[in-house]
Amino acid sequence: MTAADPLTALALAARAGDAEAQAALVRGTQAEVWRFAAALVDPGAADDLTQETYLRAFKALPGFEGRATVRTWLLGIARRTCADHLRAVVRRRRLDARLAAQAWTDGPRQSDPAHRLGAADLLSRLGEERRSAFVLTQVLGMSYAEAAEIEDVPVGTIRSRVARAREDLVTAVTAAQAV
Repeated sequence: MTAADPLTALALAARAGDAEAQAALVRGTQAEVWRFAAALVDPGAADDLTQETYLRAFKALPGFEGRATVRTWLLGIARRTCADHLRAVVRRRRLDARLAAQAWTDGPRQSDPAHRLGAADLLSRLGEERRSAFVLTQVLGMSYAEAAEIEDVPVGTIRSRVARAREDLVTAVTAAQAV
């Protein structure tokens, strides 16, 4: 049991019905959950995804045993919430995909006049798995082992996803500077 972590101790108290612990748990983790959702999906959807993450977490709280930190457990829920959201968006937009692809290929891409790309734009260019691994380890500062637990993959997979994400980001920046 990882109750030595103050946030995990709050989760265990919240599981027992302590309303103050529930509120403190949200206050103590909300910013990180929001940043993770914003990086995986987009900042405009992060508020709703954060709220959905906590709804799911509090429903699942009776099963939380504290074997992992609550941070790891909660970010795993956030990752699945974001993935579900993205799948729903894809389903809603299937009919529009052909028109969007045609518009993308018909017109020239807007170049960045300052030859700089924002972090959000760069992260949005990464595939979901690479973006998630990169954000967990490089933006949120989690260890590769923690990220592997959240993503439910081996540590080596996280390492390779982060390395490939770095390569993709360097390529994107180099291409933007060449424009």
